[in-house]
Amino acid sequence: MSVLFAISLTTGILSALWGWVSLSLGLITWAGFLGCTTYFASPKEGLPGLSLGILTNLSGVFWAMMIIKGSGLVNLEILGYVIAGVVSFMMCIQAKSKLLNYIPGTFIGSCATFAANGDWQLVIPSLLVGALFGYLMKASGLWLHAKLTANKPTQAEGNLPAAHKA
Repeated sequence: MSVLFAISLTTGILSALWGWVSLSLGLITWAGFLGCTTYFASPKEGLPGLSLGILTNLSGVFWAMMIIKGSGLVNLEILGYVIAGVVSFMMCIQAKSKLLNYIPGTFIGSCATFAANGDWQLVIPSLLVGALFGYLMKASGLWLHAKLTANKPTQAEGNLPAAHKA
């Protein structure tokens, strides 16, 4: 079984489970999949990747609320666009910080907040649990692959005469 197949299998199983969990907890299913996607696309693996994804998603929720609230304070539509531009700059420049240097994660959190009409109280737990599911999808796939391939000869070893095998 290839690593890709193992991760695909566990991702499929846990995606079905996520659908049930999200509905059971009253979370936004698609927002959870965005949290999952953030983890899978993260430039870091494992818990550092999970942490980076979560932190940047949360910062994106914050920045989206700044745009929503800031735009609501002005009566001139053009000023709302200016606010969006300034905040988008902030969303990118924050990547100078090692804790927030994953710009796509920030924009994913922001977009989820806009898509949920600013319901950050529901977006945040959906993103968080979704990110955890993303971590579990990949980690369980890697675990499954390791378990199924442990103590099996590699393809090159399998082609060697018995006298040459270690």
